[in-house]
Amino acid sequence: MRPYDAFLLISFGGPESTDDVIPFLENVTRGRNIPRERLAEVGEHYYLFNGISPINQQCRDLIEAVRADFSANGMDLPIYWGNRFWAPMLTDTVAQMAKDGVRRVVAMATSAYCNYSSRRVYYNDIAAAREAVGPDAPEIELIRPFYDHPGFIEPLVEHVRAALERLPEDRRADARLLFSAHSIPTAMAEASGAPEHGYGPGGAYVAQLTEVARLVAERLGGGHRYELVYQSRSGPPSQPWLEPDINDRLEELAEDGVTAVAVIPYGFVSDHMEVVYDLDHEARETADRLGIDFVRASSPGTHPRFVSMMRELITEQADPRSEPVRLSGLPECRCGSADCCGPR
Repeated sequence: MRPYDAFLLISFGGPESTDDVIPFLENVTRGRNIPRERLAEVGEHYYLFNGISPINQQCRDLIEAVRADFSANGMDLPIYWGNRFWAPMLTDTVAQMAKDGVRRVVAMATSAYCNYSSRRVYYNDIAAAREAVGPDAPEIELIRPFYDHPGFIEPLVEHVRAALERLPEDRRADARLLFSAHSIPTAMAEASGAPEHGYGPGGAYVAQLTEVARLVAERLGGGHRYELVYQSRSGPPSQPWLEPDINDRLEELAEDGVTAVAVIPYGFVSDHMEVVYDLDHEARETADRLGIDFVRASSPGTHPRFVSMMRELITEQADPRSEPVRLSGLPECRCGSADCCGPR
């Protein structure tokens, strides 16, 4: 058994006031030579919500739910929280853990899938934070990707059912399910997953997204047609990214006579800015313009099954002899090797 001194939640971070927005975006884009006018344009998304990203409060809510679950199930681990781009910053949190005498940490990133942006960067940031803190920095082990764990799938199924109930009854049965995930450059997608796993086009990321959509749709029943769409593209037009964009696909579905859609933000674990702006604002506006009834399912958030999954994954991580609980038959991808989920 691997004894741990603490549990660490690692997330993206987000601004919590209008004054935070541009500094936050500067942190996110540092070293990428993004023009300030582009930052101001993206900042408008946050200003619609008084400069407040939902993600930090969602992390606080999740931590409180996890703390209660730990307490109720006899798991005595203090919980820490560190972000990549906004307070509490990961390096500051690692420094605090070192000051508190924490030596061995089990960590979870708020991302379920394998690719450079959602897995590899967390390993890089953990290494950078430990180096900055120095020799007293604790060891930090990152929990495996959990896209096919029942604790991720079951909340999605429940939330899609609830979303479908909000559609007009006469359109519910024929509603198209749109599973929406963050688009990434196709080269990054193809590099996801260790080469020896032999994933097809799109790499581990697309394979995992495809599998989760299948798992959820099968458990829903009802025979709904479903498909993958992408959102939140941010790269130059000359660079190929995963498609179709959800707004483009809504245009095509309207031409095909589709009258209702249920959108599932299954690429995310909580309803943060890229859900409430890109889906609830932009995609909903597109659907309204096209005369398509639009409902959006909640992400896992603080669903009790998602919360209990974290405890189960910690227990699994603590025992190298344990068999991972997985619903898919895809190759296991722990994203720990140097050649896994490689450079963008």
